[in-house]
This record gives sequence, C-alpha cells and structure tokens, in this order.
Amino acid sequence: MKYKIFYLLAFACFALNANAQQFVSKGNIEFEVITNVKKTMGTSFWAEQLKDLMPDFKTAYYNYTFADNKSVYKFDRYDEKKAKVPEFLRRGEDDNIWYNDFTGGQTNIQKNMFGTLLNLKDSIAPIQWRLTNESRLIAGFNCRKAVGKILDSVYVFAFYTDEITISGGPCTINGLPGMILGVTIPRLYMSMIATKLTLNDGRENTIKAISAKKYYTAKQLKDILDEKIKDFGSDQDEDSKRWINQLYWNTLL
Repeated sequence: MKYKIFYLLAFACFALNANAQQFVSKGNIEFEVITNVKKTMGTSFWAEQLKDLMPDFKTAYYNYTFADNKSVYKFDRYDEKKAKVPEFLRRGEDDNIWYNDFTGGQTNIQKNMFGTLLNLKDSIAPIQWRLTNESRLIAGFNCRKAVGKILDSVYVFAFYTDEITISGGPCTINGLPGMILGVTIPRLYMSMIATKLTLNDGRENTIKAISAKKYYTAKQLKDILDEKIKDFGSDQDEDSKRWINQLYWNTLL
C-alpha cells in the first residue's frame, strides 16, 4: 500500500511540473537596444572634438513578432528621455526590417544602406554556436549562454530560452535551440536585451515577407557595400579603419 501511495504522489508531482512549464510559440518580444555611441566614434582628432556634442549611449526599442515559426523584427522608437539621438546617428533604423521563415529556411531583409533601401532574399545564414553552462534570467525566462561568430570575425554572446520555441533572435542572430533574449556584441559596443513578452496582441498579422521590385542575395549586398567602402580610401589610420569596420558590420547585421 505504501508503494502505491508513493507512486501516486510521484506521478502527481511529475504532472504538476509538466503543466507548470509553458512553451510559447507566438507573441511579441520588446528588445531594448543600447549602443555606446562615444566608443563607436573611436579616438581620432575629429571624434574627440565631437564627443562633447554626443550622448554617451543611444537607446532604441525594437519589436520581435513571431508565430507559425516565422518572425519579423523592426524598429519601434528611441528612448529620448534618456538622451536625444542626433539625426546622423539614426542611420535609417526605422527603415530596417528582418523577416525570417524558419520552416522554409529563408530570410528577407530590408536595409537602409547609405540612404538607399536594398532588399535581401536568401537562405538563413548558419551561425556556429558553442553552448556554455552560464545562465541568467531575462524577462522572466531562464536563459542559457552561447557564444557564436558572425561576419567571419565578430563574436556574439547570446542568452536563449527553450521555453519560447522559435529558434530566432534580433537582427540576423538565430540558430539556437530556442529564442534568443539577450545579445552582446563587444566589437559593436552594442547590447540587445528583451524587456517583456506580450501574448495575443494581434501583431501576428504583421508577419509578412517584404515586397520589393528587386532582391539581392547576401553576397550581392556584401559586394555593394564593399564597393561603397572603397570610396573611403585605403590610406586610413587604424582608428578610421576600425570605424569603417563597425559601419560595415552594422550594415550587414
């Protein structure tokens, strides 16, 4: 009799734990994106002259909406209560849109490149990840840390949760066994952290591929950017080269 009671109690505990863990397959996640403006400017003479006119940080908010294993990520607003964002620092952020179809393995991205809207349609680029044992709580979700590398040489530190089932993340960061809720990119002096998850708010209707007259592959966009960067010249000092690299990585992120 004692054994029967023990097994019944064990089964009840298992059932309660199974019901307690909720897996989320659709909703909207707000990301706070913080960039250290002054560090991105470098230490050149002209940068030092401008730094007194610049805010220390730029804070923006983006929305990541997902359903049916598809997602769209786009700009929402700046937090100008913290700091006024000069026009030249906005870099057409409100034009940039990332759409992903993870079932079909396809990505569709609209980016503002030097004032021109260009649209990418290609396969989702894979990221090689290394999982770690470090964890933290983000927006109420237990997240595990992973380290990846994008654009050949840029390291990304991400925290993901398997409680949100889509294998996505902000911008082009994806490919972990769950949703990425936190990203730090040291070489871009940038962090992207989820602040809240909203369910059933009707935004799923906005998850649509981007319509354009012409699309480019990732390689074609990279070639266009390479050509534009040549205009800066090859005789730049190290600080200027670093600034150009940051511009390059930000554009392709």
